[in-house]
Amino acid sequence: MKDHAILQISQKIKESRKALNITLQELADRADVTKGLISQIENSRTVPSLIVLIQIIKALNVDINTFFRDINFNKDDLPMLIVRKDELETFEKEEADGYAYQRIFTRAIKNATTDFVLLELVPGAKRDMVVTEAFEFKYIIEGEVVYRFEKNDVTLKKGDSMFFDGRMPHAPINKSKSKALMLVIYFFD
Repeated sequence: MKDHAILQISQKIKESRKALNITLQELADRADVTKGLISQIENSRTVPSLIVLIQIIKALNVDINTFFRDINFNKDDLPMLIVRKDELETFEKEEADGYAYQRIFTRAIKNATTDFVLLELVPGAKRDMVVTEAFEFKYIIEGEVVYRFEKNDVTLKKGDSMFFDGRMPHAPINKSKSKALMLVIYFFD
């Protein structure tokens, strides 16, 4: 499977679980797998086997055909992953008092170049759409940014994040009256 299809499947599992208002543990129990595996699948850190994927879909009470109906395997219409600040889940990395980890995004990188950038947009900042030969991760540190794509605009506020294939034409715009600051990470394959 391509990365973009895996992202869509992971996101669909997470959305379906949240729509049922069940926890990771409850879904894991229903699918007869571990909570850790469900978490890794939902965060695109691992690809489930076909049998495990079917178990999870059944545990979500979703028809398999319905589940895959909206999954786009066509690379010409690439997906985005948007994580809102209020969707972040706190987890423990090790036993330590006073440490609250919140995972924003995980991606395996093999023999790839990664570029970490801080981008500041002054009020009214805009440009023509561009493409990059990289996957792009954006995290809004301060302010509000509108990301323009060919088919839609996505508004990101402080604490929101987004991951997408930079080969989709895109442009960040600051329509607000205050500066916006974001962390940008480029993943070059």
